[in-house]
Amino acid sequence: MSFEPVYDENCTVLIVGTWPSPKSREQGFFYGHPQNRFWKLMARLLDEKIPQSIAEKKEMLLRHHIALWDTIESCVITGASDASIRDVVPTDIRSLTCKAPIRRILCNGATAYRLYEKYNAQPGIEAVKLPSTSPANAAWSMEKLAAEWGRYVNTQTE
Repeated sequence: MSFEPVYDENCTVLIVGTWPSPKSREQGFFYGHPQNRFWKLMARLLDEKIPQSIAEKKEMLLRHHIALWDTIESCVITGASDASIRDVVPTDIRSLTCKAPIRRILCNGATAYRLYEKYNAQPGIEAVKLPSTSPANAAWSMEKLAAEWGRYVNTQTE
């Protein structure tokens, strides 16, 4: 099973990934692999210290009206390989967008975007495909990630 979404009634942006990696499942929270750049990137873009605990990570996102979830509720996967994902049961993103005024959905990587579009696309809510923060996406340096993600995530989160 996937993690519960991080959100409150003030969130206007939702960031979605695909499915928690083995390291994330081991730690019990999103983007738990130490080489994944997600938390470093968010801290940089939001002008915050890099959060360490799960509570600090949640607080940082919610302070900036950012929700976080995955596109998959359950699946069959080999290791952390998105390419191996099959037997997908999608999360109910529509239910979350009924509880919070989400205006933009940021997809962390091409697979997250493809799965969102296939199972959860919603008219009237912009969906953006962004480069993955995964360590497997070595072609994107932190500087390039920050430039691209920074177009959609900032301290003035819409």
